[in-house]
Amino acid sequence: MSATDAFEDALLDLLFLNTAIANIGDATGLTATTSAGSCQVSLHTVALTDTDTLLTTNECDYTGYARQTVARSGSGWTSTGGTASNAALIQFGEKTGGADDTAVHCGIGFIATGDVLRIHADLTSDLTISNGVNPQYAIGALDITLD
Repeated sequence: MSATDAFEDALLDLLFLNTAIANIGDATGLTATTSAGSCQVSLHTVALTDTDTLLTTNECDYTGYARQTVARSGSGWTSTGGTASNAALIQFGEKTGGADDTAVHCGIGFIATGDVLRIHADLTSDLTISNGVNPQYAIGALDITLD
């Protein structure tokens, strides 16, 4: 079975824009949270799988790295046509020392769940992070789809 495009769009809106989904269970449906909160975006040195559960699994740890917090709102994300995308630049911090890392995967978790991994994907290409490199996603470059 497959979810409809409209339901996939509604799920992305709930996850990333904190927009309720009506008419699931009753007319109220799946409600938005009182406080929208944030999600965290992480980089990983080994590809994650659907059985991984933590953002800390093989997470980059170069000097200067920090997982990035993005608001669950229109200031953090856009959602249209089955894709949620970052609405602002996401920067992980410039590498200032230590051994190089190679990021191959991206993860997303939600602040209320701590380090719990919820969404993950391979990077388009591996990124070697050496001194002076500041990994980032330009506006609209991090696309999330449900399939």
